[in-house]
Amino acid sequence: MSRFLPDRFTIMLVCTVILASLLPVSGVAADYFSIATNLAIALLFFLHGARLSRDVVVAGMLHWRLHLVIMLTTFAVFPLLGLAIGFLPESILPGPLYLGILFLCVLPSTVQSSIAFTSMAGGNVPAAICSASASNIVGMFLTPLLVGLLFSIGGHGGFSWDALQKILLQLLAPFVLGQLLEPWIGDWIRSKKKILSPVDRGSILMVVYLAFSEAVIQGIWRTFSAGDIATLVVIDIVLLAAVLLITFYGSRLLGFSRQDEITIVFCGSKKSLASGVPMANAIFAGQPVGAILLPVMLFHQIQLMACAVIAQKYAERQRAKEQEALAAAAAA
Repeated sequence: MSRFLPDRFTIMLVCTVILASLLPVSGVAADYFSIATNLAIALLFFLHGARLSRDVVVAGMLHWRLHLVIMLTTFAVFPLLGLAIGFLPESILPGPLYLGILFLCVLPSTVQSSIAFTSMAGGNVPAAICSASASNIVGMFLTPLLVGLLFSIGGHGGFSWDALQKILLQLLAPFVLGQLLEPWIGDWIRSKKKILSPVDRGSILMVVYLAFSEAVIQGIWRTFSAGDIATLVVIDIVLLAAVLLITFYGSRLLGFSRQDEITIVFCGSKKSLASGVPMANAIFAGQPVGAILLPVMLFHQIQLMACAVIAQKYAERQRAKEQEALAAAAAA
């Protein structure tokens, strides 16, 4: 039953939104808080770069068919489903929330949870590490490009070179620096996961607090009703279910092994809150991003709960097969 309950980080996210709703930061304090947030995000991506082992990257890159399927799911199947959701009338899904759905659909995959669930289910962990990491690197370029493309199709604005430049400077440059220093500091950073994890979560919470402070000041909770939020939850669930089915049956039709199937299912169905929050802050700079982040935050918890159950089922099925094999060997 505990797997259906929100994880600690989700509870912290909810508390951050409540805090922003009651005590939003504004004025000069918001300016200084924004500077601190940008520095925290830069540190976050520096650590991501320094943690990524080059040996893992080289080993994982050999499995190109698997990575191609995951990339196409993340940056093609998801966006197409996002465009299909756009046929819903605005009376059902308000425009600002639909923009959040579109943004969700062009985000890269998660890193930590994709690897954790792949490992739990008995999948191809080295390939998962490589694919999830590559998704985040490629996403720094593709996400702003796809935002511009999809938003222009819907008449919501086009591509911004300023947004891409900001992402490259704030996210990619620290990541590359961390990767360059990985041979010297990588082992130490990987060994200090518990000490450094507050940087991961803290930087995201800072961006969420800043974003929702701006949204509250501009009246986000007067704009959307409880019914709108419930509709958003249903759409997130349907979207995740559709991608899970596509990755599950698609990997089997393409002839992938069970281990690779698990990797495709978990890496292909995820969307990264850790990358999405700072990207939204960069791409939609100067705009209210609270509504943009709502679908991503809800999807984050939904995907964790669903994938926890699926990973457990995969693991149970594998244990049952191993027991059957041992019983057959003993009988022989």
